[in-house]
Amino acid sequence: MKKTLTLLASILVSQLFAQSALGDAIGTVLDADSKQPMEFIKAVIVDQGKKYQAMTDKDGRFRISAIPAGTYNVFLVFGRDTSQTYPVDVPIESYGNIGSVEFKPKGVMKDEIVVKERLRLRMGELPTPELTEKDIKHNPNKFSIATMATQMSSEIKMADDGELMFRGARKGDMIYVLDGVKLQDVYNVPSCSINRMMVYTGGLPAKYGDTLGGAIVVETYGYFDLLRQRAD
Repeated sequence: MKKTLTLLASILVSQLFAQSALGDAIGTVLDADSKQPMEFIKAVIVDQGKKYQAMTDKDGRFRISAIPAGTYNVFLVFGRDTSQTYPVDVPIESYGNIGSVEFKPKGVMKDEIVVKERLRLRMGELPTPELTEKDIKHNPNKFSIATMATQMSSEIKMADDGELMFRGARKGDMIYVLDGVKLQDVYNVPSCSINRMMVYTGGLPAKYGDTLGGAIVVETYGYFDLLRQRAD
């Protein structure tokens, strides 16, 4: 019995360590000619066949979250051009910053870098509606994550009891993902603490694939987000 408890404790400690041994990669992408921020450029890290990725925002910034700590190359991608890479060291529970880098996709006209209705198109995934902290700040329903989700996609409906329904799936057949932690519901998350919110109504990434319905992904501000905000 004692050996069994020791083994279980060891497994639990190793799992907790594995979950905490994660960090983020951040950076800013500028047009090589105009030196202006570039939106909708994919930043990708590949680790043992698994892809971690994010899309630059209107300020040219990206943040790839929940990467195992280590040293990687960040690929900047538009179309099929993946020729430009930038090294980054991702520390545990912090972020590695490639800084401001200049990007000039080969064989691509600048007016091609356009995505309608502010949908983020991630590699191998369906377009994903997203709200930034600026969008949430001025949203009249900012105190209800569920209500904001129904505004982000016509495929999300709210039942009379407040439960959400995704694309005809059963009521409540969905998950919330708060800072990488899967939950059945979220309570008492102040709107001012939300950095980004996304909804998946189909083509769910494998890391969120515990449901047949959909997922609402909420990322809150961390210490380094606030520190970078103050620096700006």
